[in-house]
Amino acid sequence: MSDYYVQQSSECDYLFKVLLIGNSGVGKSCMLMRFSENQFTNHFYNTIGVDFKIKVFQIDKSTVKLQIWDTAGQDRFRTITSSYYRGAQGIIIVFDVTDRESFNQIRQWMQEIDKFAAESVNKILVGNKIDSSQRRVSTDEAEVLAKQYNISYIETSAKTNINIENCFSLITRQIIQRVGKPNQNQKSKVGMKLQQNSPQQQTQNKKGGEQDGQCCMS
Repeated sequence: MSDYYVQQSSECDYLFKVLLIGNSGVGKSCMLMRFSENQFTNHFYNTIGVDFKIKVFQIDKSTVKLQIWDTAGQDRFRTITSSYYRGAQGIIIVFDVTDRESFNQIRQWMQEIDKFAAESVNKILVGNKIDSSQRRVSTDEAEVLAKQYNISYIETSAKTNINIENCFSLITRQIIQRVGKPNQNQKSKVGMKLQQNSPQQQTQNKKGGEQDGQCCMS
């Protein structure tokens, strides 16, 4: 069992909204499923609009509740997902190390962050699917790009569960370092207020027919 996992409680020290963004097929949904449920499947659905999960875990003696938003990478959903940048404390930008184009699109995703997200939002860059032998993007060039944006870089595999917890722990620690420690009166009030999906959002989040999800291959 994860060292970070704790049962959900009525109170927490921190409450943060974190986004997963990146091209369609890079493995965002699989990363989220692995982190939230410790599951992986090669057959998955493409995210329609936006979906989210809540994860409560303990880090450095603090109880953290993350509302993690899994955003669709397809161009036709860009106008839907842009509004979800607002209120985010952290953003995880994901590319597929076996897909050169997903890496080339990182600069465009960074431009969207600059346009829609708060200036102070914490960001990390993630290269997913490192279990694959068909690598097209090297660690060195990804680290160079991350340094250009002054953000951390980490490599993961949702399939083999490499660095998935470390990825979410890293962004969480960086957010905590920025916002500082809350006092007792601030508990459960740091970050954003959690909300359930509205009927309209639930409609957007309905799963399409099951497909061989490229997002989850590796």
